[in-house]
Amino acid sequence: MHHVISGQGPVVILIHGLFGDLDNLKALGKELEEQFTVVRIDVLNHGCSPQVASMCYESLADAMAKLIRELDCKEAILIGHSMGGKIAMATALNYPHLVSKLVVADIAPVAYQSRHDKVFAALESMPLNDLKDRRQALAHMQSCGVDDGTAQFLLKSLTRAEQGFSWKMNLEGLKASYADIIDWPTFSGNYQGPCLFVRGGDSDYVTAEHRQAIMIQFPTVKAKTIEGTGHWLHAQKPAIFNRIVKDFITAD
Repeated sequence: MHHVISGQGPVVILIHGLFGDLDNLKALGKELEEQFTVVRIDVLNHGCSPQVASMCYESLADAMAKLIRELDCKEAILIGHSMGGKIAMATALNYPHLVSKLVVADIAPVAYQSRHDKVFAALESMPLNDLKDRRQALAHMQSCGVDDGTAQFLLKSLTRAEQGFSWKMNLEGLKASYADIIDWPTFSGNYQGPCLFVRGGDSDYVTAEHRQAIMIQFPTVKAKTIEGTGHWLHAQKPAIFNRIVKDFITAD
């Protein structure tokens, strides 16, 4: 798995969400690298990481466990947003001895309904070879009904090619794996280590109906809500998000 390492101290691994890459949590990484060894990863099928056929959470947890061992550390703190939060949770549930603390940003350990049909349609219909610039790409996303904030985020994965542009992510692989990405498997045990869930006050990704599923799988959980933020809480109020995360992972 492609990754970038900075800082020194206990290992913290930052895991981005669907359609993202290792730059998504870069601001948090900078905040932490004075006290921690920060590892920002490209999730499989994203950025510069290998393309894979399966993105079920058991296999993604296996890949995370392999990375932790390759980093030659006994255990790591995992911080994940959205899909990255699910990867962090799956790793903590299947490999609890490798995860010292867990932070999950705006996602619950449950299966979700499909909510990215419009995004996939916009990405797949992008005229990559004919694009002249990013402004044209943004106009295409807007014409497909994708809001500006989401469009700007998605276009971070657009990179110049010999002719036109290309996607850094493996779009075909992500679409093929989408059913697994929104699903949540049944895990046999729970994670007893320190655990923090941070949700956006305006987001519908983590609601009261998810409380029981969270408590059963993560019985020591603490929860924080950042008011005035949606699903992209770490980008909308980075100073508050970064402080909440840092306070939690530095506490004894």
